[in-house]
Amino acid sequence: MKKQEYDYLLVGAGLFNAIFAYEAFKDGKKCLVLEKRAHVGGNLHCENIADIIVHKYGPHIFHTKNKSIWEYMKQFCEFSNFVYRPLAFYKDELYNLPFNMNTFYQLWRTKRPKDAIDIISLQRLNLNNPCNFEEQALSLVGADIYNKLIKGYTEKQWGMDAKDLPAFIIKRLPLRFTFDNNYFNDPYQGIPIEGYNEIFNKCFQNSNVILNADFLCNRDIATKAKKVIYTGTIDQYYNYCLGQLEYRSLRFESELLNIPNYQGNAVINYTDRETPYTRILEHKHFEFNNRSDKTVITREYPLKWSIGEEPYYPINTDRNNELYMKYWEKSKEEGNVIFAGRLGAFSYYDMDQTVDRALSLYQQIKLE
Repeated sequence: MKKQEYDYLLVGAGLFNAIFAYEAFKDGKKCLVLEKRAHVGGNLHCENIADIIVHKYGPHIFHTKNKSIWEYMKQFCEFSNFVYRPLAFYKDELYNLPFNMNTFYQLWRTKRPKDAIDIISLQRLNLNNPCNFEEQALSLVGADIYNKLIKGYTEKQWGMDAKDLPAFIIKRLPLRFTFDNNYFNDPYQGIPIEGYNEIFNKCFQNSNVILNADFLCNRDIATKAKKVIYTGTIDQYYNYCLGQLEYRSLRFESELLNIPNYQGNAVINYTDRETPYTRILEHKHFEFNNRSDKTVITREYPLKWSIGEEPYYPINTDRNNELYMKYWEKSKEEGNVIFAGRLGAFSYYDMDQTVDRALSLYQQIKLE
């Protein structure tokens, strides 16, 4: 039998496989990495435009409650102290997010928590069993917050009327009765000072990386490795033989402007239904950039996913989850292929969860 050249074939050069590759190298293992894009880093890839670090595929703020994960990631880069404080724009009005006492003051001029609680309590729908997203949201936060800050944004994001979305999408909507605009309730958060590319360059520096390479068009390459870690979509791996899983996609429209400051904040969400994009990013505000006299903004448009589009968000309806489990059962027939990462697991993971799962998987299989 021909000896394999690599211990692991890593399909996809995103965060999961980057961490896996780094850990494997520490144990003297060899990794071959196939990436269908022209760069490593997956959706965390950054570009430098006019001396501004641009998050090419949307904003990514690393945040976690797990101190060990935070300390682990700090070996790859230095993090800024960026705190995510988005704003919501609704029909020429600005509101703070997440929903907190600043938001309630902007809505109703309430100054005390009790006053805001009383208004929300009066507006809430009293429903024991909400039948759809709209009913669920109204039962949680009431009419004003829902109509101005949730309904339009959600319908754009999902491409559906809120009444047609299942209630389970939102089990809760956090309401903060403090004047705190920090979006994440995590003690550790920030953005790599030089962007995310530094992390991937360090993690993959000892791997053989092949870019512009589609594994599904060259599956025979799997014979070069003892085991395959596949982070693409599981249904595509099986040629959709059991049916297609559903995803949402995105389109990004970036623009370099000859002004130093466009909107004064890193992210502003557009929560009305009529505006076609969900948010505008101004990248220099992610990095406290005063170097450039220009600015780069990106408008983010949600898209219906179809084969050939990039699958950004799994749609975890009952039907999709049941179909995914059928694919998962089928995957157990694979002798040396492990499906991992956000797409392989058909789940939305935050970055700290992705790192934790990559570390756990490597520890689980490294002695096999």
